[in-house]
Amino acid sequence: MQTTTFREVLERARQLTPDEQLELLEELAAIVRLQFTAKPKHSIMELKGLGKEVWQGIDVEKYIEEERNSWDG
Repeated sequence: MQTTTFREVLERARQLTPDEQLELLEELAAIVRLQFTAKPKHSIMELKGLGKEVWQGIDVEKYIEEERNSWDG
C-alpha cells in the first residue's frame, strides 16, 4: 500500500474546483470534529477526591449554613 504525503494531498486538492475544495474542507472538518468528540482525553471521574484535604476538620453542615447566611448580607 502506497503512503500519500501531505504535500501530495495538498497538490491534488489544488486541482479541484472551488466547489470541490469547499466540499473537501467540510468533510475534513467533520472528520476532525469526530476525533475530538469521540474520545474525551480525560474522564470527570479523575477529579474524584481532588482537594479532599482542604475539607479535613471542617464541619460541612456548619460551613454550608454559614455560607447560606452570608447570602442575605
